[in-house]
Amino acid sequence: MNKDSKIYVAGHNGLVGSAITKILKGKGYTIVIGQSSTELNLMDTNAVNAFFETEQPEYVILAAAKVGGIMANSTFRGQFIYENLMIQNNVIHASYLNNVKKLLFLGSTCIYPRDAPQPMTEDCLLTAPLEYTNEPYAIAKIAGIKMCESYNMQYGTNYISVMPTNLYGPNDNFDLEKSHVLPAMLRKMYLGKCLEDNNWDAIREDLKKRPIEGVNGEGETKGRRDGEKVRRGENENAILTVLNKYGIRITPSLPHPLNQSQSMKSHLESVQSVNVEIWGSGAPMREFLWSEEMADACVYLMERIDFKDVNPCNPSNSAQSASCEIRNTHINIGTGKEISIRDLAYLIRDKVGFKGELVFNDSKPDGTMRKLTDPSKLHKLGWKHQIEIGEGVEMLYKWYLGRE
Repeated sequence: MNKDSKIYVAGHNGLVGSAITKILKGKGYTIVIGQSSTELNLMDTNAVNAFFETEQPEYVILAAAKVGGIMANSTFRGQFIYENLMIQNNVIHASYLNNVKKLLFLGSTCIYPRDAPQPMTEDCLLTAPLEYTNEPYAIAKIAGIKMCESYNMQYGTNYISVMPTNLYGPNDNFDLEKSHVLPAMLRKMYLGKCLEDNNWDAIREDLKKRPIEGVNGEGETKGRRDGEKVRRGENENAILTVLNKYGIRITPSLPHPLNQSQSMKSHLESVQSVNVEIWGSGAPMREFLWSEEMADACVYLMERIDFKDVNPCNPSNSAQSASCEIRNTHINIGTGKEISIRDLAYLIRDKVGFKGELVFNDSKPDGTMRKLTDPSKLHKLGWKHQIEIGEGVEMLYKWYLGRE
């Protein structure tokens, strides 16, 4: 890529896309374009084709996707497979029709079997059943890998696929219904700390930025008549109720509604403590990578690696057989290190300064017990991560508070 090449980042406002955009601009690329979902619906084939015909990007990074944690994947199964397939199909095919020089497709390590050998190499793909809770999303991402490989084989395109491990970082999704585990835990413990400190200004500011089920901290709740304000005590009760629903609870949990004559301070002083519920047993092991490091790896690959470099049937490889099959050309992006959800929860608790109890609800699904990538292929290509999980959580908390 040249510094003045036109590069289209699909999903440039999200966790992944915003990090890639930042890295590209930081490295001096001057024409990095993107469109928000309101400007360009990537599920609309005609709109995507029109955008490509008009803009004629030379390089494409496909970071747009419908993503979420266990709750979202379990609840919105149809949306996850449909929306991701539509986004991928439209962008990849439009790239082919408009002679894009190179495309990078981003998937996820959930493509690997539920009981894959650990750590997971790229060759694990399609060797056993997937984890049920995120099967629709995983199947969509597998289809994206195969679409890139197939277009390369039939049309001679230069499309590569990368499979990042669990990501976290600036512009993460902190929606308590739809977010992944790390940002969800960080926000829940922050709100728990605010309850401990009786810091209602901070709670209201948090809900103003990121409302929960319409509770926005401004004296109004979803379903109220336009302009109708609620009394302060009643609104605080609504906040406590929605926090309680998402596992941020004073102990005992909401023993009675607030009396209108009772102050919040006296109400909180009448209870023992605050606890935060974590879904699952805490036993699953997870690998986490700072999103901007993942972005750096993606830009590194776009600058240096082509499909021929990961194609096992590259004609330059004299050792290949006549029956060589092109499979598993994707590249894992990860750290090769893991931490249990329980240990992660206590790490976040320490960084946030939350003093309450963590309650692990083992009636909720754990998901895959281990999901550790083998990043050996990426290391051989010349890239390795630097930021470890403790430093990364501190960085994310500072960003969440607006201090970085």
